[in-house]
Amino acid sequence: MDQLTPARVFGAALALPQLLIGLWAVLGPRSFYDDFPGLGPALVAAAPPYNPHLTTDAGAGFLATGGLLLGVCVWAGAAEIRVAAIGYLLFCTPHVLWHATHPSALLDAGTDVLNVVLIGAQVAGAVTLIVMCGRAGRSAGRSAGRSGGPLAGVDGRAG
Repeated sequence: MDQLTPARVFGAALALPQLLIGLWAVLGPRSFYDDFPGLGPALVAAAPPYNPHLTTDAGAGFLATGGLLLGVCVWAGAAEIRVAAIGYLLFCTPHVLWHATHPSALLDAGTDVLNVVLIGAQVAGAVTLIVMCGRAGRSAGRSAGRSGGPLAGVDGRAG
């Protein structure tokens, strides 16, 4: 890591819960189904029946998005963080849309709304990180005398 930037810190903060959720679902799918998020109502169990394959696969998606996002925040630059944030956005957007349009009959309305708000915050976080990295990339391109376009410097020429 060249330097600790706000985008790296923010991206890591988005990544860590994804990693923890993913690890829990992959390593203990039944526990994840029965107990997630660990306090309050069991959100996953509110969508029966239990399916260990589906639970493990969903956990793998959380693990992959969190691992990739954390990895680029530690070892890569703004452009790579932006690409990983787009991937995170592509993961979170269908997730929030599903919960927003499929309230659970096993949860009270307030819990359903809170769930959508919290997942919506992940979408907002992804968009925020994309914007943060876009600004960082443009300012880096200007300071280096390049246009900062998508292929700037790829072939050895300035953008």
